[in-house]
Amino acid sequence: MYPFYRIFVSGQEFSIKMILKMKCCNVRDVTITERERQIMLIYTEEKKITKEQVQKLFLSVHWISGNYPDRLYKALMNSSTVLTVWDDEKLVGLTRVLDDTEMLAQIHYVLVHPDYQGKGIAGKMLAYIKEKYKNFMYIEVMPEDKNNVPFYTKHGFSVMEN
Repeated sequence: MYPFYRIFVSGQEFSIKMILKMKCCNVRDVTITERERQIMLIYTEEKKITKEQVQKLFLSVHWISGNYPDRLYKALMNSSTVLTVWDDEKLVGLTRVLDDTEMLAQIHYVLVHPDYQGKGIAGKMLAYIKEKYKNFMYIEVMPEDKNNVPFYTKHGFSVMEN
């Protein structure tokens, strides 16, 4: 299911399912690398982002949150999960999840820099999040733009009425 991923924990290679089942492993210590079209993208939960990197990414997709870098950075640092995607030192994608540790995980952001859109990055981030939270009763996403609903339904989410 994840043919393009190479995952390393403490220098050893594992599959995503193996990582998530390991009791001794903190998922935040996982680095996933992907080779695609001569670039190496790194997917990680390590919160090594700066305010400036976050602001630049959010403004690249015209999200108003980018105008509040201090508040945005603080919110990300206090989130349950922040999955970031890197092309070398450039932050090119980010997904933020808030969860209650047992039942509900809410995906709040899924964004990819315009130069990297259409390469499957957002879908791979969603796949990672769905796998990580597969034992939760609910994984919810509330797209602000109705034009994004088909993207989420394509990735297994259902539209709830009301």
